[in-house]
Amino acid sequence: MIKSLVRSRAFILVAAILPVSAGCAGLSGSQRGAVIGAGGGAAAGAAIGKAAGSTAKGAILGAAIGGVAGAIIGNQMDKQKGELASDLENAQVERVGEGLLITFDSGLLFDYDSDVVKGASRTNLMDLAASLKKYPNTEVLVVGHTDAQGSDSYNLDLSRRRAESARRFLTSQGIAGTRLRTEGRGESEPVGSDSQNRRVEIAIFADEATRRAIQNGN
Repeated sequence: MIKSLVRSRAFILVAAILPVSAGCAGLSGSQRGAVIGAGGGAAAGAAIGKAAGSTAKGAILGAAIGGVAGAIIGNQMDKQKGELASDLENAQVERVGEGLLITFDSGLLFDYDSDVVKGASRTNLMDLAASLKKYPNTEVLVVGHTDAQGSDSYNLDLSRRRAESARRFLTSQGIAGTRLRTEGRGESEPVGSDSQNRRVEIAIFADEATRRAIQNGN
């Protein structure tokens, strides 16, 4: 029910703010991401993310540049997506606009009520770090989420600590801290059951220098 409402709200908002023609229905995933970037830019991305209840998706859509340049970025993301989907166990990897959204059930990364990365999950984060090294022209946003059990303030703090813990692990694997940002959303962006809401999302999108270089034909 929640997912259905989220999708409906996001669809309505996109229709209202983006001048997308009926011909877009036949576009590929990369091309649709390009249209979103060209039509709305950062403002549209932030608005769609808010309506859909997804900070991570909003960050990706806000970084979209659209057009041919956006399609070039999308092609790289398609390649990286295929590799990550094969390497990351029990993680969901999906294309969003011109970026990637990776979702880890927080139980894969952390014990209950803990912000310490579990030993068994380190392989997943090491594989993610290896991918980020292979594709160094991207920025990363790590977003922590919890279920609704406990107080709002406690859950918000726990989600922030978990996102920061994942960021520290990635930097320990050689990923520059300047590429990584974190946010904790607590219980404010539910997607389903408690087990689904307890999650860590990783948003990957082209960095500003790369977006500018591609747009300038460099």
